[in-house]
Amino acid sequence: MADPLRASAAAPVLLTWADASGIGARASNQDAMGAAQQDDMVCFVVADGAGGHEGGEVASRMVVDAVIRKFLGESSFGAGALRSYVGHASAALAQGKLLTPRQRDMSATVATVLIDQSNGRAVWAHLGDTRIYMFRNDRLRCVTRDHSVTQQLIDAGYAKADELRSHPQRNLLFAAIGAEGDTHVAASEDVTQLQDRDAFLICTDGFWEWVLEADMERTLAAATSSGQWISAMETLAEANVGAAGKARDNHSVFAIWVGQPGAPR
Repeated sequence: MADPLRASAAAPVLLTWADASGIGARASNQDAMGAAQQDDMVCFVVADGAGGHEGGEVASRMVVDAVIRKFLGESSFGAGALRSYVGHASAALAQGKLLTPRQRDMSATVATVLIDQSNGRAVWAHLGDTRIYMFRNDRLRCVTRDHSVTQQLIDAGYAKADELRSHPQRNLLFAAIGAEGDTHVAASEDVTQLQDRDAFLICTDGFWEWVLEADMERTLAAATSSGQWISAMETLAEANVGAAGKARDNHSVFAIWVGQPGAPR
């Protein structure tokens, strides 16, 4: 049986998107976001930084800017292109550490989606626990797999899948740009052929931790724009944070729609 994400023929697509970012209860926002368009290709990037005084803010912004800069300089499509963009960001961050020793511990997650509008296709890549969700017909079709200690525990059978948002070690990562380790960026090797009404979310853990996947689907089905979709999910997130009595982390999200905005879903 053919993969439904690869079966449709190439065709041009229309994109609309919205974004949001909040500081939460933190002293500063260590998330960074960026989007750029070159000809008929669009690159979206989200990063979540960590590492000492101001280090997280510097790391995430450096990663986003480096990915966008490389994209604008090359504008190539494919998993190999995304790997080169993230590799460029890794080199830029390493150089930044050498120039600013007090920020030698800084690192950042990264999640990036590259869309070729002319041929209606997409690829994505990530490192860390900033996620990429893809929806088709208002249903979740795939999501990136976190490079986190909790995900490793779940994979090994030492924790349950429903503990991913609540486990005491949920914020510990084993891979990020600028962190020591041998985990390479995970990229979608297969090109996804896009269809009208497909949608993507690119979001940091401060967002997805407070919005369940079922609620992402429900609010998507009811929304008439990507901005309205984000607003509905943010309302749910704030309610969930309040009910839990916890402090919210920085949170950032891109909502990307394929097709005519406002069209019946």
